[in-house]
Amino acid sequence: MRKPKLYLETSVWNFLFADDAPDKRKATEEFFDEVEAGKYDIYISETVRAEIFNAVLPKQEKLNSAIARYKPVELEFDDDVRQLAQLYLDNGVLSAKHFNDLLHLAYSSASGMYALISWNLNHLVKMKTHSLGNAVNIANGYHSILIFTPQGVIEHED
Repeated sequence: MRKPKLYLETSVWNFLFADDAPDKRKATEEFFDEVEAGKYDIYISETVRAEIFNAVLPKQEKLNSAIARYKPVELEFDDDVRQLAQLYLDNGVLSAKHFNDLLHLAYSSASGMYALISWNLNHLVKMKTHSLGNAVNIANGYHSILIFTPQGVIEHED
């Protein structure tokens, strides 16, 4: 059985170390436990790497260490990603101020991911982003993409 392909944007990695949000940190740790158990194939992009590069040094080291531990596949920036992000912008999915978030959505969609995983509740994990983003995807020959938090992905056993 094929494993779901999940694109992890930067906030997911950040919440592994979020002492100020223990519930989200715990859910993120549980999500990564499932990654380690082999339930998902995970992916990142150059945009994730660039955002991590802009973090303060101690945090940057922690984030890079987590990426080295979980070994996501790094997607390459290409014309499809660039064009799709621009189409999202042109169609009002998000503003130019949040272009990196549009890039995360474009990487996910252009690469055929099952879902984009994010803790970005202000811009990505939103009904508007999901519905308008998928409208752009369908109109341009891409599949729909799901957008979840790590908490929405983990399987809780009763």
